[in-house]
Amino acid sequence: MTLSPLAPNITHLSHTHTSELDAVAQAAEWLAGAQSVVALTGAGVSAESGLPTFRGAGGLWRNRRPETLATPEAFAADPKTVWEWYDWRRSVHAGCSPNPGHHALVELERAKSEFCLVSQNVDGLHEQAGSRRILKLHGDLWKVRCLTCGREERDTRVPIDPLPPYCSCGGMLRPAVVWFGESLSEETLRAAFDAASRADLVLVLGTSSIVYPAAKIPRVALERGARVIEINLEPTELSSSAHLSLRGKTGELLPEIVRRALGGAP
Repeated sequence: MTLSPLAPNITHLSHTHTSELDAVAQAAEWLAGAQSVVALTGAGVSAESGLPTFRGAGGLWRNRRPETLATPEAFAADPKTVWEWYDWRRSVHAGCSPNPGHHALVELERAKSEFCLVSQNVDGLHEQAGSRRILKLHGDLWKVRCLTCGREERDTRVPIDPLPPYCSCGGMLRPAVVWFGESLSEETLRAAFDAASRADLVLVLGTSSIVYPAAKIPRVALERGARVIEINLEPTELSSSAHLSLRGKTGELLPEIVRRALGGAP
C-alpha cells in the first residue's frame, strides 16, 4: 500500500512554537529515528471508520446504557439480552472497514523491527487492516469464551444463531471481552507496560487518556525518557505532558507522518 500525502489539520501543539507543517515534520523525524515504537489506540481511531464510540451519541440500545449491559451481573441475570446487544454490535462492526490510520500502523509495523500496537478497541479493524503485533487490552468482539471449559475461539457469524450460543462441551458462550468490574489480562497488561518501558517513542491515537490502566502506558514511557506524540480531536489529560499534541483525525495526520518517516518526500 502507498500512503498518499494529506494536508495536515493541526490546531494545537504542546511544548513547541513551530508551525503546523513543522510539527508534522518534527513528528516524522522522531518516528524515523526511533528504534522501538509503541502505538496506543482508542475509540477515536475506530470512529473514523464509522463506528459509534462506546459512550458517545447514539450509545443507547433499547434505552439501555452500555454500562448496564457489559457486566458479569447483567449476563448472569439475562444472557439472551446481553447477547442480543453484542450481536447488534457485531452487525454494525461487520459493515465497517479499516481507515487510513489503521493502514498507516500496518506500514509502521512492517518498517520497525521493534513495534507494538496496544489497542483498547475490540472491533478487529486493526487485524483486518493487517496488523499482527497487537496487544488487545479489552479483548476481542469476534471471539467467544466458554463459561464451562474456558476455551476461546474465533466466531465471525453475523448474526449468531441461536442466542445465547453454546460450546461443543455444552457450556454457554460469552463474548471474549473485558466487562465492567472485570480485570484486564495480567499477561497482556504486563506486555504492554514492558513495551512502553523499552520504547523510544509512543504514539497515542484517538484516546481520551482517562481510562486506566491504559492511560498509564504513555506515562510509563515518559518516565523512562521516551518521546510521546498524541493525535486526538480534543485536548486530553495527556496533552500537556506529550512532546507533541496534534489536533485532528488519526486517519489524516498519521499517514502523512508515517509517509515522511519512511522516506516519502515532504
